[in-house]
Amino acid sequence: MTSSSDLILRFAEPADSNVLFELIKGLAEYEKLSHAVTGNVLALKEHLFGSSKYIEAILAEYAGQAVGFALFFHNYSTFLTKPGIYLEDVFVLPEYRRKGIGKALLKKVAQIAVERNCGRLEWTVLDWNEPAQAFYRSMGASILDDWRICRVMEEALTQLVAKK
Repeated sequence: MTSSSDLILRFAEPADSNVLFELIKGLAEYEKLSHAVTGNVLALKEHLFGSSKYIEAILAEYAGQAVGFALFFHNYSTFLTKPGIYLEDVFVLPEYRRKGIGKALLKKVAQIAVERNCGRLEWTVLDWNEPAQAFYRSMGASILDDWRICRVMEEALTQLVAKK
């Protein structure tokens, strides 16, 4: 467990864009998805801090070093008629795991959801990532077996628009 004086959770600032993008690449490497990182730090910074803010991020600093992050955005539940928060990514560098940092990040995003009167907080987890699944369950999350993610990306997205 971390000493509370060694851990700082704060909203990311524009100057954090480079370190945040490096952490994102660390997540991609951990998930064996480095090849899928096609974005860049400039786009990330624009989406976090530009005129249209699409995402928000919490940065975890341990003993003065950026060691993790949570990146999220709002979604909406028509059934609840309430906004929700979708947690796109939560990540802690491997050498800083088991110090309570991931738990603190998840609790911080949950706190934001409560403060914003959101009806739910949700995210996805890879089917092979059993340590993460166990952690999420220990935090009270349900892993839904009866829902599947549908995704249309890049060229297929353009093709969908063009369909007659």
